[in-house]
Amino acid sequence: MTHPKPAPPSSGPIYSIDAVGPQTRSRVSGLLKAALSIRIIGGDADLVGFLDIDGIAETVKTLKASFPSHFTHLFAAKSNTMLSVLELIRQCGMGCEAASPAELEQALRAGFTPALISFDEPAKIESTLRRVIQLGAGLHIDNFQEFERVRAVASEIPPRGPVGFRLNPQRGAGRIKATSTAAPTSKFGIGLRDPGNREKLIELYRGVPWLNRLHVHAGAQGCPLDLLSSSIADIVHLAEEINRSLDTPKVTAIDIGGGLPVNFEGDNVTPTFADYAAVLRRNVPRLFSGEYRVFTEFGRAVLAKHGLLASRVEYVKQTGGRPIAISHAGAQIAARAVNAPEYWAVRCSAYDAQGSPKAGKPRTCDIAGPCCFSGDLLAQGIQMPPLEANDWIVAHDTGAYYFTVPYFFNALPVPAIYGYRSSGENLEFQQFRKKQSIDQVLEVIG
Repeated sequence: MTHPKPAPPSSGPIYSIDAVGPQTRSRVSGLLKAALSIRIIGGDADLVGFLDIDGIAETVKTLKASFPSHFTHLFAAKSNTMLSVLELIRQCGMGCEAASPAELEQALRAGFTPALISFDEPAKIESTLRRVIQLGAGLHIDNFQEFERVRAVASEIPPRGPVGFRLNPQRGAGRIKATSTAAPTSKFGIGLRDPGNREKLIELYRGVPWLNRLHVHAGAQGCPLDLLSSSIADIVHLAEEINRSLDTPKVTAIDIGGGLPVNFEGDNVTPTFADYAAVLRRNVPRLFSGEYRVFTEFGRAVLAKHGLLASRVEYVKQTGGRPIAISHAGAQIAARAVNAPEYWAVRCSAYDAQGSPKAGKPRTCDIAGPCCFSGDLLAQGIQMPPLEANDWIVAHDTGAYYFTVPYFFNALPVPAIYGYRSSGENLEFQQFRKKQSIDQVLEVIG
């Protein structure tokens, strides 16, 4: 058996100030000026995150309009687990996909009903399985050993919610190996092409009364839509094979995961949810027949374009003929961008101390973070206008993963996060999270 080879890695884009269009710079300038006027940023608030509440609501509306009504859209909580964000997502009409016990409890605190929660943790312990089954939330089983544990719990607590296997179609990896989950040896799910697995799955679905769902998530950023859709088609074909072997259809729901890539290279939203729906209609038409209830698990595509980080420049120095701006955004908030810039480079734009866009002839510079290691560079070799102390660097498209994936190197605090929305000619701010105090950081570290 052969498997598709992953695409070779890209050298990654080098973003310039021109990658952030004039409309975006004007909008961000208005946001910074409003935040400065009420001291949300400035002073000790040297690194702050912002989320566009109206933009998120509009994106969810677009998502729901792109698919028929038998699709139920869950939000991947791992992309932003803050309570205020999950509450906003619920109010917008999405469910929630949780991948850890804490994410599950946060989803419940945010008001999601168990019927609109699916649980996907790879390393589920028995007490967690009991909790999920008692709640009646959706449960995705990662492997055959886990199935035996679920069966033991189910003998005591009959599952009320949907239960099914997570499957790996083994179609191959996308451009970014770390976000590809359909490679031949992925850590997730049961390999559908491994000898004997398909037959064993069919036997279990025929004989176990509470197995009624299939789940697949082929990957995320860096995975082309055709890879995602072909992987989903494999699972739909398995569902048809299971159902054909029974008098009454057994598989009634298919969870197709999320994974819609985000355009981090410019302002435009591409591909869109409508683009993805069109690819799925072409390659997996049975999803749109109404035969199955279909679940999605989008996270990054819902939030990323609606978030930004504002970081103050403390110093600007010249080393080796290159300007280096020392800021407060580095590996502690943007670990992927710092450690794998070839895949996760962030677009940056610059503003003066009053929040106005910086002018001047662009020059090559580095944006350094506060962590005490040489590789802590938010951006390297990018084109920026001349920078000065007390300027503001804005990192764009950071609404997903950046705000709730802190890295406590140097015991740096988690920054404050604010939601904002338009109110006439003004902006209203809602504090989603306070900046950690030093005592709070040290309590977490222990």
